[in-house]
Amino acid sequence: MQDLQPQPTRAGFLITAAAFVIVVAGMRAAEAILVPFLIAVFIAVLCMPTLFWLQKKGVPKSVAMLVVIAGISIIGMLITTLISTSLDNFLRDLPFYQSRLQEKAKGLMDWIRTKGANVPDNWLGDSFNPGAAMNLVAVLLKKLGNVFTNAFLILVTVVFILLEASSVSTKLRAISFSPGSSDTHFDKFIHDINRYMGIKTLTSFATGAAVAIWLTILGVDYPQLWGLLAFLLNFIPSVGSILAAIPAILLALIQLGTASALLVAGGYLTINISIGNFLEPRVMGRGLGLSPLVVFLSIVFWGWVLGPVGMLLSVPLTMTLKIGLDSKEDLRWIAVLLGSEASAENVLQEESTDTSEQDHSKPGEDW
Repeated sequence: MQDLQPQPTRAGFLITAAAFVIVVAGMRAAEAILVPFLIAVFIAVLCMPTLFWLQKKGVPKSVAMLVVIAGISIIGMLITTLISTSLDNFLRDLPFYQSRLQEKAKGLMDWIRTKGANVPDNWLGDSFNPGAAMNLVAVLLKKLGNVFTNAFLILVTVVFILLEASSVSTKLRAISFSPGSSDTHFDKFIHDINRYMGIKTLTSFATGAAVAIWLTILGVDYPQLWGLLAFLLNFIPSVGSILAAIPAILLALIQLGTASALLVAGGYLTINISIGNFLEPRVMGRGLGLSPLVVFLSIVFWGWVLGPVGMLLSVPLTMTLKIGLDSKEDLRWIAVLLGSEASAENVLQEESTDTSEQDHSKPGEDW
């Protein structure tokens, strides 16, 4: 009889794994619906602090909602206009850029051969295709532009999410057997999500603005487009900043030459080190981080499930999962595994502090 006891555990694991596969397959099939909904949730989370702040200042809920929706509409129209105009011109010039890149890459191969290296003729097309980076950027921005064609659906979804936001906490308290505990976990979860999304959005905006200004000074074509790309990809730690820099560097190489391309690369490096490695960790804290392996796997997974836009949303989605797990004591160990080494060190410091406080309190309690 003892040998049969592990069977339910194994069966439960298989059922859970099968359910996960079915859910993921359903998400991939429903990409056209899920992507606008997730973007609406992302926008709503960013707007919640502003909405609640206006209400605390005495502004009626309906007026505060109109102000927030007006702000969303204006920003959305600006982004849509930027993408449509700049992207159309970029797509028109893309074949020319790709042919110029192929010429420069071929010239580089010829120079390498003059140095005695044996490079196969077909190696350029099979292993090194710089024009693919330009094409990938065009596909990503075009896909994002297609998502914003559902702007009305996204805006309506944001409105309903904001209308329900203030009542979610009350509903959780009503259905919970331990209202105080549930309310505490929910408030911590919402606070951490709002804080992470807000700080990440502000630092990403600063990164995109700095990139656009630097490229405008250097005279690189479509600086606003590359600034928008830097803003979007900054939500992906480490990898995103590299991917955002590649097309701008290649374009500077074609348009202005090697020296300008090096200046563009240096500008990207300076901006990302200043904001990503110094400013953002100081403001956000070292505990809100993900393991590099988790970041890479989340990009691959969400990109496969939701397409190119899923790659942009991959880290915010995974970070939301981590914050949700971290708000529950019994699931915090999973959040530690998903987090970076710095977040694990913070957990160890908290545990050592709690242990030392308990040791100091024991003599007084015995007395």
